[in-house]
Amino acid sequence: MINFSYIAKTSDGQTRKGKASAENLRALARSLRDEGLVLIKGFPENEKKKSRTLNFRLPGFGVSVKEKIIMIRNLGVMTSTGLSLVRIFDILVKQAKSKQFKSALEDIRERVNKGESLSGAMSVHPDVFSAIFLSMVKIGEEAGTLEQVFNSLAIQLEKEHELKTKIKNAMIYPSILLLVMIAAAALIVTIVIPKIDLFFSSFKAPIPFYTRMMLDSGKFAAKEWPLFIIIPVAMAFIFWLLSKTKPGKKLIDAILLRIPVVSSLIKESSCALLIRSLSSLIASGVPLLRSLEVSSDIMENYYFNAAIKESVFRVKKGESLSSALKLHQNIFPFGAIEMFEVGEETGKTSEILVKLAEFYENEVTETTEQLSTAIEPILIVTMGAAVGVFAIAVIAPMYSMLGAIK
Repeated sequence: MINFSYIAKTSDGQTRKGKASAENLRALARSLRDEGLVLIKGFPENEKKKSRTLNFRLPGFGVSVKEKIIMIRNLGVMTSTGLSLVRIFDILVKQAKSKQFKSALEDIRERVNKGESLSGAMSVHPDVFSAIFLSMVKIGEEAGTLEQVFNSLAIQLEKEHELKTKIKNAMIYPSILLLVMIAAAALIVTIVIPKIDLFFSSFKAPIPFYTRMMLDSGKFAAKEWPLFIIIPVAMAFIFWLLSKTKPGKKLIDAILLRIPVVSSLIKESSCALLIRSLSSLIASGVPLLRSLEVSSDIMENYYFNAAIKESVFRVKKGESLSSALKLHQNIFPFGAIEMFEVGEETGKTSEILVKLAEFYENEVTETTEQLSTAIEPILIVTMGAAVGVFAIAVIAPMYSMLGAIK
């Protein structure tokens, strides 16, 4: 048996220090767990403190969602075995690939080693751990259900990542077609049109108006080509600046919600994100009001964000969530608010929200695929029309000139 000094957390988040005998750290963690304590740090009494050196790291380029999912999965598995949090983070640091992530995990390990709570240590890195993540971990610490919380968080992140991946994949082919069109247009302007203009000029024959207009447009594009880069970049920058202001964000989101297919995609994706977040938070034991406040912070659409914040205010006054959301029925997909009401009446809000989230995630995938399917023929027809106009503007005058020569 080894005599250990330990630091542990109680179910209400208080720090407790003490001494105990056990065969090893894992046995110590299990014995403390039976007493309702979570082992933070344990070390033999005769172990000397090792000297520490300062460790400076360059900032990384962000943490991928896949790396976060792997970390959460491993965190849940190792927590269930009774390992101390310090030992768990020793292992997670070795597994981390991103420099930023490794640095964050090392800092969390050091803070937990000093007696801080896990949620408190993670809150120092908001760029890595979201508000939802921190709220769920805090509840898990207080209720002693960290293992279940980590499993819920893994599912939450996996679903969000899967949804975003499907949307990106559905838009790959239309994006490739658009790039081909731009490349073809640049090739025609820089190579083809100058040669055609030289051909027509050598004959000194009258050129139809529409052909001359195409040639002059090509000359202007070839001469002032920087404008075709500067103007789109400037417009994108102005659009970005507008999106950072409250009136601009409100205007942009209002326009997007009125575009037929795009409107459905925004409503369904925002609703799926909201419902998935609420279901994870509520299932982890986070109170409804706090769940709504956290979920509102991740809503990118102005109108969804405002609707949730107003709902928080009304729920505080005693209204049900479904009745508070009915005031914003125009931005929610059909049937969403009614399902909220069913969940409240049956007392199975969390279970119903999980199924509803899956439904709207499937709807988003289908809507994205339909949008992709609709864009493809539009781009192909546009490309064909451009080729036809070019052919009429160039080949028709050529035939008339050849006929005049004969």
